[in-house]
Amino acid sequence: MSRPPLPPFTQESAVEKVRLAEDGWNSRDPAKVAQAYTSDTRWRNRAEFVTSREEAQAFLTRKWNKELEYRLIKELWAFGGNRIAVRYAYEYHDDSGQWYRAYGNENWAFAADGLMAHRHASINEHPIAEADRTFRWPIGRRPDDYPGLSDFGF
Repeated sequence: MSRPPLPPFTQESAVEKVRLAEDGWNSRDPAKVAQAYTSDTRWRNRAEFVTSREEAQAFLTRKWNKELEYRLIKELWAFGGNRIAVRYAYEYHDDSGQWYRAYGNENWAFAADGLMAHRHASINEHPIAEADRTFRWPIGRRPDDYPGLSDFGF
């Protein structure tokens, strides 16, 4: 299985890879998203460590069962060879209705087939009022004409 675009990345292919990752995560489909990772993928997400595609799928299932109405924007930060760094923000609410905005950075390393082999994430979040939400497109893929992180000053 191959997952284009493939490394080594150019500016254009790195931007495309980031948008494809954003689109996948905004689908909130753990089984589909997990297919973008190698079978032995390694993640660090806050204090949680994932060591396989199956664990990634379980992690994502837990995440999206807890983080409701999740909407994410990713932006390319840097790239070189088979590595991409992104910054991102997402908004969600919990089961009590409290909204949150999370900010983070991820470092990615890809196998030659374009599957992500390593994902290292650092994330901070804070509660926000519903009126302070910024990401208000319908659930699913962010529309192409919707502003990005830099447009919001995040």
